[in-house]
Amino acid sequence: MPHTDQIDVYNHNRTSWDRQAAQNCEWSQPVTAEEIAAARNGSWQVRLTPGALPAGWLDDVRGLRILCLASGGGQQAPVLAAAGADVTVFDASDLQLQQDRMVAQRDGLTLKVVQGDMRDLSAFADDAFDVVFHPISNLYVPDVLPVWRECFRVLRRGGRLLSSFYNPVVFVGDRDPAYAEQGLIRPRFSIPYSDVDDLEAEALAARQQRGEALVFGHSLGDQINGQLAAGFVLTGFYEDHQPRPRFVIDRYLPTFLATRAMKP
Repeated sequence: MPHTDQIDVYNHNRTSWDRQAAQNCEWSQPVTAEEIAAARNGSWQVRLTPGALPAGWLDDVRGLRILCLASGGGQQAPVLAAAGADVTVFDASDLQLQQDRMVAQRDGLTLKVVQGDMRDLSAFADDAFDVVFHPISNLYVPDVLPVWRECFRVLRRGGRLLSSFYNPVVFVGDRDPAYAEQGLIRPRFSIPYSDVDDLEAEALAARQQRGEALVFGHSLGDQINGQLAAGFVLTGFYEDHQPRPRFVIDRYLPTFLATRAMKP
């Protein structure tokens, strides 16, 4: 059985997301010119989870320096830029970032675009941003603690980290569709979960050959206490339901989690 350090997860997942972007997947469909026009007129929203952000999390972005972390695809970053923020979008996939470039060019937006690994933000100086907006994406890295440390470093004092991730319970069940068809959840995997370390060699090889992204189910300790250990103060938390349940567990509890944290 291979281990995480024997597979180049970053480059595998970068290539996988390039493929998904080329196929115009749900997260690679850029916002419309009408949505950008509305944002310029003060009517806009961005999402960490399927539902709307709570009031007070990100109401007025005019003049704020915002890093959209691991969130390319031409969706959140152009809207925030049109709403008046100074936006940098950072992502592993160049084709995802190409969607942001396209919207910026189409609608005359100023938008900085940077490619890289979310665990390494050395392209940015300390205290460079007022907000880090980090929607669900850290399941694509095997270690999430460096992400929180880098977010803390690049935020100014008083800056906000808005992040979301899956409830790790979604990674526990056996993925045999026969169980889902019966409405059954058969616990098979423990948390933290890793495609690389926990799948059987044949299943992992098939996943790689299909070009599917490799995923990792981080513990709540690493997701939440990891932020605290990096120096953040947690100032908000909410849960959200999956509107189109993919797993049986999605029908019974909110499997999206979101946090608002502040750098003191």
